[in-house]
Formats: sequence, structure tokens, C-alpha cells
Amino acid sequence: MTTSTAHESENWTTLDLAGQWRVTKATDDALRTSVGLDTDDEEWPTISVPGHWQSHPQFATQNGPLLYRKDFELDVPHDGERRFIVVDGLFYQGDVWLDGAYLGDPEGYFIPHAYDITALSKLDTEHVLAIGATCSPQRDKKAKRNITGVFQHWDCIDPNFNPGGIWRGVRIERSGPVRIDALRVLCRDANEARANVRLSARLDSNGDLPVRIITYVNNKVVDEIEKSLASGINSIDWDIDINEPKLWWPWSMGQQNLTDIRVEVVHENIISHSVNRRTGLREVAVQDWVYSINGERIFLKGANLAPTRAMLGDATDIELRRDIELAREAGLDLVRIHGHISRPELYDAADELGMLVWQDFPLQWGYARQIRREAVRQAEEAVNLLGHHPSIMTWCAHNEPFTFNVTPGQSFDIKKMAIPFLAGHQLPTWNKSVLDRWVKRSFEKADVTRPVIAHSGVLPHLPTLDGTDSHLYFGWYHGDERDLPGFAAKIPRLMRFVSEFGAQAIPESSEFIDSSAWPVLDWENLENKFGMQRGNFENHVPVAEFDSFDDWRLATQVYQADVIRYHIETLRRLKYRPTGGFCMFALNDAMPMISWSVLDHQRVPKLGYTALAEACRPVIVTADRLPLSMRPGDQLRIALHVVSDLHRELENATVTATVESIGDPQVWKFEGAIAADDCTLVGHITITAPFAEGPVVLDLTLVSGDVVATNRYHTTVIAN
Repeated sequence: MTTSTAHESENWTTLDLAGQWRVTKATDDALRTSVGLDTDDEEWPTISVPGHWQSHPQFATQNGPLLYRKDFELDVPHDGERRFIVVDGLFYQGDVWLDGAYLGDPEGYFIPHAYDITALSKLDTEHVLAIGATCSPQRDKKAKRNITGVFQHWDCIDPNFNPGGIWRGVRIERSGPVRIDALRVLCRDANEARANVRLSARLDSNGDLPVRIITYVNNKVVDEIEKSLASGINSIDWDIDINEPKLWWPWSMGQQNLTDIRVEVVHENIISHSVNRRTGLREVAVQDWVYSINGERIFLKGANLAPTRAMLGDATDIELRRDIELAREAGLDLVRIHGHISRPELYDAADELGMLVWQDFPLQWGYARQIRREAVRQAEEAVNLLGHHPSIMTWCAHNEPFTFNVTPGQSFDIKKMAIPFLAGHQLPTWNKSVLDRWVKRSFEKADVTRPVIAHSGVLPHLPTLDGTDSHLYFGWYHGDERDLPGFAAKIPRLMRFVSEFGAQAIPESSEFIDSSAWPVLDWENLENKFGMQRGNFENHVPVAEFDSFDDWRLATQVYQADVIRYHIETLRRLKYRPTGGFCMFALNDAMPMISWSVLDHQRVPKLGYTALAEACRPVIVTADRLPLSMRPGDQLRIALHVVSDLHRELENATVTATVESIGDPQVWKFEGAIAADDCTLVGHITITAPFAEGPVVLDLTLVSGDVVATNRYHTTVIAN
């Protein structure tokens, strides 16, 4: 028996039921006979809660469902006191019983679910909580029924992985006659003179009761209202103004001032329940995909963030925070929480470190029609759960609402799939045209303070031809990264915001790869289990060209670094004309994988991480990309730009371009000012290829006071 206890003498608010629980397969017989007090579960194995069942050796290959049990002791509640079971996170659906009495069927992996157990807790002091958990495999990527995003996809995680289990805490919570079931805190607008905050509470009352709702800001009362509640759920909205607020800023723009807001519900001069929210006072706006914070525009440099761990319940606070730190150390302003909702601790870290967050709702590819109502409900709950975080700057309803018949590890051949690819963008579909609009409206209704994107990665489509952000995998799925500038010149609207680009590379932490038989690796296993897209590697970094696995791995990382670097340089040269920012794909791995990440599952950086950091420096000096080779006597006219994210002009700047090849170096200089927060064309140079074969190197240097930036480009002169 695994038992937790709360005694009458203790002044407790919550009883944590984390720890070891009993668990067994949730057969029909188990669900019929093993949810009550009289079950002998001593022979059942134990499992950690919070956690995932695949972390348990006995259930490592299971898809569930499983039945969890926990015995606990609890004092009988006093008059006017209420008790609740709160399940903070369950992958993905379940059933909950207390002492054999059925409480409900939670759905939604990131949503807290609360159940009133006041009446049951009056009957005895010994109890058993039973939770049936199921997370069914989603094998049809065109008609998924679980809203679990990348956890049951295959971009970042082994397709055979099942995230099922009680992955966050379970607790007993007590309150007075009125409980705050949900509290939404949204900063509507903010400036140095005043901030306006909209609060919305969902109050669960056990009768028709008068209450006072008191709002505190940094422990000072700023608002007090009286309400008469009806029995059951009551929804209440109110606004508060905060004078001369300390504003919250992204780390590159200012301080991360945080504000504590507490709401108390008082009945008969006794606090019935209270909830705290730490928030930041700031204003977000966007126009033509250019975002501004507190009225100041910002060019967003970002990366997609996969789950910190595939077993998200096992991720520590330190690991979650470290992912945000690594993004900031790379010079990023933004992380896109790609296809999932993470743990609250990650958002706390983003708030504290000044990292902006693009928050995806966990819809990834195709879904069955039956999920629409549930998706709308969960979108509203996402705002309740996360809306107070100042770091979150936008919601996205759905990532890539397409229905391709692509299997794990399969290379995406744009030539073969061009027609279905374009049709998926242009033609109305249920996911894109119905589901996404409903989810978008749900976000917009719940949160009027942030921009909402219906879907990510959808090209302009009928009837409005608006389009959204772009996913442009030049140099991986199609073309060459050198083609990007020409593509941008032809279709500039597709460059307004590029939220995915990159290339796969082999990680340093590659213990899952048996390289001893190089070049005969277990390619099928690497494709099906670890996400490798072998066909794309053969197109860009063919195995046959390398004598060893280490040489090939290095080459894949060099290639990935080049793709990242030149995508970012191109997009930064288009700063605000028309590009508002980018998010490369991706920052991290959630488990051992061959992926687009620049940090592997152990957070060992690939060369792409260094390229990302260098390309995202506040000031960069760039040139047009040199061709792979030149012929003797060829001439190139090269444009030179300086891109500055600083909000001050660089005075008396000097840009030096040096071309080295056979013979004396050619030197060109620019002297003048570099505009603040802009891309400045500083001139053109002409490079003439010598008549002797060999390398040609272009070195760029910018110096302005304490600001120094360098860059280097290569080509080779080939006679034939």
C-alpha cells in the first residue's frame, strides 16, 4: 500500500499525492473490480507519479491503457470546507474514481482537471484514488483523434514512443464554499503611464452566495468588487489599471520586470480561495508580420523548440530553464514552442530571461472531424493556463494542416509531391478551412491581447490569398540554399515571416548508431526509429564520398551550418522589407534522433549552433553569397550590407572588404554611419577571378567604437 496522509491538526492547503502508485493493465475486469477500497493491489508493480509509463521497464513497450491506484488518509472536512482532486496533467484521456465512485473523464494532456470530493471525504478518513489512463496510438496522420501535437507525430520523436501516463502532479486541494476553478490574467495595453489588465475568473460555488473579490498587485489592494454567485460555475470579468507600471521587455530591449497579482474570494469575511499569477506588463502588436513590444518594433530571431524531453514529465526545472538559456546564448529573441505545450516551469523561465514565445496549439498535420469541439475547449483552457505569461507573444492554432502520405524517415520529394503539396495549400480542406478557423476564433475570443495565427506553413490560398508564415527548406527538401535570394526577389510576400528552415545533421551524441561497419549502417532502423531522411542526405552529403563515419558526420554538420547561416543572412538583409523575423528548425532534440536540431538530446552542440549564434549577433556584416566556383577571368558584382538590431545609430563606422587569391589582396573600404534597427547597403565590390586555379576568400570587417563584426566567404577558381 502506498499511502499519503493529511491530519486534522495540520494547517494544510494541498496534499501532494506524488510518489509511488500501484499500476496494472486496465483490462475490463480491472476497471470493473479494482477501483474501490476493497482491492488488494499489493502484488501490482509500482510506478512514479508524475511520470510516463514507458519509463517503467514493465510497460516500456505498452500503449496502455493502465490503471493507477493511490491510497491516502484524509481528515474529515469541517463545515463549509470543500475538497477537490486536482489532476494537473494526464496523457491523454482517462477516468477518475474515488473509493469506487466515478468522478469524471479528463481529456487534454496539459489541462488541470478538478473534481469535487467533499461529500465522499466526509464518509471516511481512508481513501483510494484510481485513475485509468489511455493514450491510443495515432497511426493515421491524416485523421488523428488525440490533441497531442508532436508527441504523437514523428518530426522530433520516435513514432513508436507513447507519452501516456500521469505526467504531472495529482493533489488534494481544499477551499471554502467558493473555489477559483480558473483565473485568466491578460495585459491589454501598457505604457510607462498606465497598464490595463483584464481578469477573468471561473468560480465554483456550492450555493447561492455573496462574495467579495479582492485583487492585489504586489501585495497591495487595487480593486474590490461584490458579487452574488449562483450555485455551480460562475464566470466573472473585471479590469484593473496599474499606474506607472514597470514594463516587461524582451532581454535585448530592456528589463524583465514581473508583477505579482493575487485574487482572493472572500465569503463572510473569510478567504474561501485565492490564486496567484506572476505576470509582466507589456503590450504586443503586429502589422504586416512585423511585431512590436511596448510600441517598439523588433526583428524576431528565433528557433523552434521541441519538447525538452520526449518524456516531458521527467524534464527537470533546470533542464527546462537551460533550453531557454541556450536560446538566449545563441542571440535569439524568440522560441516557437513547436507543436506542443510545455510545462509551466519553461514559461516561467522565458518570463524571467526575457525570451519571447510563439506558442503552438498541439495540432500537427491531419485530424478527424470529431475533435473540433474538444480542440475549441482546449484552446480556451490554454489561455487560462498560460495567458498571464508576458513572454507569450502569439498563438498559433495548427502547424501544417496537411495530409501527406509520408511515413517516418521517408524523404519528402517536392518534385513527386508537387501537385498534392500545392493542392493541400490552395484547396479548401476540413483541417485548414474549418478546424483551424474554429480554434483561431476560440483563441481570439479568450485573448484579445495577442495576435492569433490560424495555421503555420500555409502558402497564400483562396479565397483571400492571405497566406501565413512560410516554411522554406531550401537546401533540404528542395533546391539549394543559394536559390533563396532569387526566390525572395520573385515572391517577397512569402518572406514576411519564415518560421521553419534548416537541414538534418548527425549528432555528436550518436551512441544509438553502430558505425563500426561503415558505410553499411542500419539505414532502415535509423530511418524508421530515429527520423533520418536518408534520401535527402544522399542528395546533399552522399555517404559514398567519405571514408569514415566521423568524416561524414562532420560534413553533415558543416552542411547544416551553411544552410542555417545563409538562410539567416538572407532574411536579415530583408529586415522589415518585408521580413519581420524567422524561426529556424530546430533548436533541440527531445530524445536520441537524427534531426534538424543544432543541440542534440544531451545538448551537445552541432556546428549549426555556432553558425546560428554567429548569424544572430546584434550587428552582422554580409555579402552576397559567392558561387561554389568561378572560371578564370569571371567577374562578380557583390553587394555589401550591415544589419543592425541595435536601437542606436553606429557612428563613424568602417567596413573593410578584403579579397585574397593569387597575387596581392584587393581592399575596399566604407566609412560612414550605420542606421539603427535596419539593414544598410554600404556599397558594392567587384571580384575578378584570377587566371590561376585556387581559393578566393572574401573577408569582411566592421568596426564602430566597441562594436566589431566579421564575416568570411569562399569560392574556388576552376579552369575547366
